[in-house]
Amino acid sequence: MLDQVRQDYAKLVGRKESVVSQLEKTDKSIQDLSNEIESLDLVGEVFRQLIDAEVASSIETVEELLSEALQAVFTDQNLRVKANLTMSRGKVSVELVTIQDHGNGLVIEGASSDGFGGAVTTVQSIILRILVTMKRDMRSLLLLDESLPAFDITYVHNMGNFLSTLCSRLGIDILLVTHNQALVDASDKAYLIEKKKGEAKFSEIKRGGNV
Repeated sequence: MLDQVRQDYAKLVGRKESVVSQLEKTDKSIQDLSNEIESLDLVGEVFRQLIDAEVASSIETVEELLSEALQAVFTDQNLRVKANLTMSRGKVSVELVTIQDHGNGLVIEGASSDGFGGAVTTVQSIILRILVTMKRDMRSLLLLDESLPAFDITYVHNMGNFLSTLCSRLGIDILLVTHNQALVDASDKAYLIEKKKGEAKFSEIKRGGNV
């Protein structure tokens, strides 16, 4: 009888040691995970600060290039862009404001999508895409598929020339699908695509820009 009690006691002691060992391993795993989470939070904060610093340092370039684009395309309007940089809960927030000076002290400003029409928004969108592509060291190729539908003929011609100038100045390429002859005229290379016998046929059109 006493031997059986001793055996049972030994089994209980063994089980206790096993449970204690498992608890220690679990506690260690929890601590390791907590340390990893803390490290990831710190890394995330570093990345957020780097991104915020990059945004802040790029503001002037964004303002200048967007303003230049608007002035080059909309030559009959005095347009420019101002970037409002604010901090909220430790994060950088950027608001792009379009400003139109009518002279005689009359100045209108606001988000381009609210009061300046689709053409202004389109120009800013294209320039921002180019800036992001270059900033991220991605391939300097921008694809535009019928992306300029809101322009009248004068602005389309100006936009084509400006895009051609950007390609030369920034060393980028733009592949543009369009039915607009003014954009074709501004291109460096243009191809006419025709469907013949169920197949797309390409024929080059000699032009003189860089789009």
